[in-house]
Amino acid sequence: MIPLYDNVPTRRFPAVTVGLIVVCVLVWIGELLAPALGISQGRLFFEAGAVPYEITNRVDLVRDDPLPRWAGIFTSMFLHGGWLHLIFNMLFLWIFGNNVEDTMGRVKFLIFYLLCGVCATAAQVAIEPQSMVPTIGASGAIAGVLGAYIVLFPRAKVLSVIPLLVFFPVILIPAWVLLIIWFGWQLLSGVAALGAQTEVAFFAHIGGFVAGVLLVWVFTTRRGRCGRADPQF
Repeated sequence: MIPLYDNVPTRRFPAVTVGLIVVCVLVWIGELLAPALGISQGRLFFEAGAVPYEITNRVDLVRDDPLPRWAGIFTSMFLHGGWLHLIFNMLFLWIFGNNVEDTMGRVKFLIFYLLCGVCATAAQVAIEPQSMVPTIGASGAIAGVLGAYIVLFPRAKVLSVIPLLVFFPVILIPAWVLLIIWFGWQLLSGVAALGAQTEVAFFAHIGGFVAGVLLVWVFTTRRGRCGRADPQF
């Protein structure tokens, strides 16, 4: 299912959500230009990504890495491995992030987003502590936004495309159904991938989502969770 937009209005411009999208796009452009500067994508991912092996063993796999080891936990959130990785992450961030930001407020939302990203990385490291595959992407932090959204807007609906081979119906889906299916798929895929080398950090998604569900109670007031405007369609 590919979400297009939801039916929950916002009260003010989502500056932080837009800012995060802009930063991710600019970093992606930097990734595309890096080879021209003599920096390979692989080296960039090891230097600015979060590598579980480096974190658990306190070593640097890349000689003369310019960033301190802990910095990769944050810089990894802005790197992406391809166009589809970037596009889908930014789509989900825009659709669900603007409403969560609207409820929390800009400063709290930024802290919440980064904290969910840290929790996502921690979950991936805990499951695969000796993995040398760099964890990159905004997916873990965005998963936290999805977790917050399902708590804040249980009655929302999302207009979504359902890819069915040659047919692509567009239907309204309750947000909680869409997000539970998304989470269930991450959980099943993560369990199936245990012990295997995979490029998708499923447990970062799982950890980020769970963190979002829990942290939303800290970053929003009871009035904020219950006093939202009703859906518009």
